[in-house]
Amino acid sequence: MPVTRELNEDSHLVLVDASGYIFRAFHALPPLTRKSDGLPVGAVSGFCNMLFKLLEETKGKDAATHFACIFDASSKTFRNDIDPRYKAQRPPAPEDLVPQFPLVRRAAMAFGTPAIELENYEADDLIAAYARIAEAKGARVSIVSSDKDLMQLVTDKVSMLDTMKDKHLSYDEVQAKFGVMPDRVTHVQALAGDSVDNVPGVPGIGLKTAAQLINEFGDLESLLAFSNEHTPDKKNKPHDLLTFKRHENLVEFTDDARISYKLVTLDVDTPVPVAIEEFGTSDPDLEELVPFLNEMEFRTITRRVTDKLGGGAELSQGGSEEGAATMPVAQQAAAIDASLYTTVIKQDDLIEWMERAKAVGVIGVDTETDGLDAIGANLVGVSLALGPNDACYIPLGHTGDGDLLGDGAPEQLDMKLALSILKEMLEDPSILKVGQNFKYDVNVFHKAGEQYLDTPINPYPVDDTMLISATLEAGQHNHGMDVLSELHFDHKPITFKDVAGTGKKQITFDKVPVPEATKYAAEDADVTLRLWQLLKPRLSAEGMMTLYETIERPMVDVVAQMEREGVFVERETLSRLSGDFAQRMAQYEDESYKLAGREFNLGSPKQLGEILFGEMELPGGKKTKTGAWSTGADTLEDLAAEGHELPKAILGWRSLSKLKSTYTDALNENIDSVTGRVHTSFNLVGAQTGRLSSSDPNLQNIPIRTEEGRKIRGAFVAEEGNVLIAADYSQIELRLLAHIGNIDALKDAFINEIDIHAMTASEMFGVPVDGMDPMIRRKAKAINFGIIYGISAFGLARQLSIPRGEASDYIKAYNAKFPGILKYMDEAKAFAKEKGYVETAFGRRIWVKGINGKGPERSFAERQAINAPLQGSAADIIKRAMVKMPSALEKSGLKAKMLLQVHDELIFEAPKSEAEKTISVVKKVMETATFPVMDLSVPLVVEAEAACSWAEAH
Repeated sequence: MPVTRELNEDSHLVLVDASGYIFRAFHALPPLTRKSDGLPVGAVSGFCNMLFKLLEETKGKDAATHFACIFDASSKTFRNDIDPRYKAQRPPAPEDLVPQFPLVRRAAMAFGTPAIELENYEADDLIAAYARIAEAKGARVSIVSSDKDLMQLVTDKVSMLDTMKDKHLSYDEVQAKFGVMPDRVTHVQALAGDSVDNVPGVPGIGLKTAAQLINEFGDLESLLAFSNEHTPDKKNKPHDLLTFKRHENLVEFTDDARISYKLVTLDVDTPVPVAIEEFGTSDPDLEELVPFLNEMEFRTITRRVTDKLGGGAELSQGGSEEGAATMPVAQQAAAIDASLYTTVIKQDDLIEWMERAKAVGVIGVDTETDGLDAIGANLVGVSLALGPNDACYIPLGHTGDGDLLGDGAPEQLDMKLALSILKEMLEDPSILKVGQNFKYDVNVFHKAGEQYLDTPINPYPVDDTMLISATLEAGQHNHGMDVLSELHFDHKPITFKDVAGTGKKQITFDKVPVPEATKYAAEDADVTLRLWQLLKPRLSAEGMMTLYETIERPMVDVVAQMEREGVFVERETLSRLSGDFAQRMAQYEDESYKLAGREFNLGSPKQLGEILFGEMELPGGKKTKTGAWSTGADTLEDLAAEGHELPKAILGWRSLSKLKSTYTDALNENIDSVTGRVHTSFNLVGAQTGRLSSSDPNLQNIPIRTEEGRKIRGAFVAEEGNVLIAADYSQIELRLLAHIGNIDALKDAFINEIDIHAMTASEMFGVPVDGMDPMIRRKAKAINFGIIYGISAFGLARQLSIPRGEASDYIKAYNAKFPGILKYMDEAKAFAKEKGYVETAFGRRIWVKGINGKGPERSFAERQAINAPLQGSAADIIKRAMVKMPSALEKSGLKAKMLLQVHDELIFEAPKSEAEKTISVVKKVMETATFPVMDLSVPLVVEAEAACSWAEAH
C-alpha cells in the first residue's frame, strides 16, 4: 500500500492526467479483446503498460515521493453552468471504450496509485489544486500530460512531462507555444477561443494575435477596457494592433471573451477529495496486481511486472495478448543501447561484418543520404545490424565541411572499395536483407553502384518491415519505423532533427559528425532487425504469409524500378498550359469583380463569404465555428446549380488555380535535370485498402474527366521512337461486387458482355436497351458506381442534380431489383462489427475504425466496410499483375517498361514497333492476374491503347 508522507522542499509530486492516458491508449493501439468473453480491453492494456513504465522511470534520479492518477468524473462540470455550449458538440465516447473506464480506474489502484476524481470538476481542476498545494509546501510537481490547458500551471516548481515524446515542458516551451509566459496563457486562450471545446473567444483573433495583444496590454481586462473606451473607427486606429475589424469584434464580443476566460481558467481552489499526503509511493502489491492482470488476460505485462518486481506470481493461461495481432508492447532480450554501436572505417572490419552476415544469414540494412529523393540523393553511409545492439555504421560520403565537423573530411572507407565489398553481400541470395521502406534503399544502392562501380547494385532477397506491419495491421496505425518502435518496444528512436538540427540551421547528413551519425544510423538498422524478428513470425501464425510473399514483398523491386524509369514530360506543353490557365483565371477574376460589384481576393474564403452571404445575401449561407461563412466546394456547387453566376465563376477559377499550382507549375519543377523525366515516389502503404499512393509529385490525382485534366495528361509523352500504352481494368469493382456478392443478374451481364449501365437502367426504369436515352444510362451509371461506395440519397441527389426524394426512390428501386447487393452490404457491415475489420478476396485485413460507434463516425465506417473489400481486392489484383509483368515482358522478348500505376490503370512505354505485341502480353497478364489463387466467376476485361501521349492513350 502507498506510504503516507508529508510534503516539503525535498518532495516530488507526480500527477498523471489519466483521462488523457486512456484516450491516447485507445486511439494509438490496435483493438484488443479479452479472449474469454470478447470484452474490449485495448485501452486498459495500453494504460497498464504506460503506467508501469512511468512508475519505473520515477524511481530513478528524479524519484517521485508522491504519485497519483487523476480522472474526469463525468462529462458535465461547473463550466456547463457558465456556458451550456461548452464541449456540447463533442461526440460520446466510443462504445468499445465505455466499459473500459472503470477497468482503468481499477488498474491504477492495482498498481498502488490513488485514482482521484470529483463530480462537477474536470481532472485538470484537480491537477491544478494539487499542484498549487504541493507548490505552497515547497515541493516540485511534474504533471504527466500533453494537454495545452495545463500549461497555465507551469512555474519554476511545476513542469509538464509528455511521455509520448519524452519531452519536458517548462517556462521556455510554454512561451514558445503561446507567445506569453504561463501566467498569461489563459488570457491568450480566452481571446483565441477553442473550437474543439466550444470556447467562443473573439472572432478574427488567433493565438499569434492574441499573444501580441496580451503582451502589449498586460491582461485581458486591460485590453477589453481600452477597446471599449474607444469607438471603432475605420480611419483612426486607437492602437497599431487594433485594426478596425479587430477593434469592432473586441467590443462586440466582450462578454464572450470574459466567459471564455472563465472556461479556460483552471480552478486551483477545487476541493480535493483525498489529502495529498496520502499519495505516497511504493512498489505495487503483486498479490493485488497480478490477479487483476490475470483477470484482464494480460500475459505480456504480467510477465514484465513479475520479472521486474519478483515474486514468481502465477500467470493466467490463454490470454488476449499472446499470439494475437494486437500485442502492444514486445519484450526484447536487450534494451536498445546506442552506446554499443560501432563505426566501421577499416576494410578488414567491413570484411568481418560480411563474413558474419554470411554465417547468420539475415542482416538489417539501412542507408543514409544527403536528401529525401532516392533518385537524386547521394549515398552518405550504410548501417548494418546482426542482432540486438550488434549494429554498425559505415561512413562513406561525409564531407566534413559543415560547421559541426570543422575542416577536412573525417576518416572513412573509400566509397568504391566499400561498395564492391557490400555488393557481394547485398546480392548474395543466401543472405536475407531486412529493411524498413526498403524500396528507397534499393534505389539508393542501384544508383551508387552505377556511379562508383559502373554496374548497379540490386539487393536480393529482401524483407520489408514496413510492409510486414501493414500486412498485419492495415489501418490501425502508421507503419513508420519510429511509430513501430514506440508501439512494440516502447522505445523512441533518435530523430533526424536530433542530429541534423531544424529550420535554417539544419544540415544535410553528410555534414553530421560521424559519432552522432553512427548512433542515429545504426539504431535504425538495429530497430528494423528487431521489428523483423518480432513481426515476421506473425505472418504465418495469422494466415497472412501468402499475401505478403506473393503480393507485398515482390512489390519492393517492381515499384523501385518504376520510380527509376520515370516518365517523360514536355516542359513546353506545361508552360503553355500554365500561361493559358493564368489568362483564363484572369478572365474569371474580371467576371467575378463585375458580378460582385467590386474587387476582392478570390482566394480568400472570408472575403468571398462576406460578398456571397453578407452583401449579395444569397440563400443557404452557414457559418463555421470560427464565425466565418462556409464557402467550400459543396456550398458553391449548390449555389451554382441554383443558377447563381458568381459561385460558378469562383468554381471555375478554383479549378484552374489548383491545376496550375499543383500540376502545370509544379511538374516543371519536378523534371529531373539529368534524366529529363519525372520520377514520382510510390507509397506502398499509402492506403489501408492496399492501394498505392503517389507523391513528389502526385500523379494519381490528375483529373481525366475534364478537358483541362486531359490537356495535362497530354504533356506526358513517349520519347522519340516509343509510344505510351495505357491499360485499364474495365469496371473492376462492379465485377468484384458481382463475384463477392454472388449477384446473378450482374454476373450474367458481365459474362454475356452486356452494357452493365444500360442493363441496370433497363431493369430499374423499364426501358429497352436499344435506343436508350443517354441521360437514363447516366443515372444508372451513377447508381452502379455509387452503390459500391455506400452512397446516400443525399449524395446521389447532389451528383445527379435531382431532388433527394427522387434519389431515395432510385436507391430503393435498385435494391429491389438487385437484392443480392443489399444482402452483401448487410453482411459486410455485420462482419466488420463483429471482427473490427473486413477482408479482401485475397485475405487482406482492412481494419474499420468506428464501426461500432455512433452518428457520422459509424455511417462513414459502414460505407468503408462496404467498399473496402471491393477496392482492396481490386488493389490486390493489379498488384499481382504488376508483380508478374516484368518477367512476362522479358520472356516475350519485349523492351517495354512499366512506368506508372494509377488506381486500376498501368502505363507503359514501349518501342512503337512492339506496341501491338506489348498490348497483347499486358492484357493477358492483367486479365489472368487472379489465377491460380482465385477463380473469378466473371471475366476481367482490360482496355488498352497505344499513343504518343497519356491523354491520347484513352
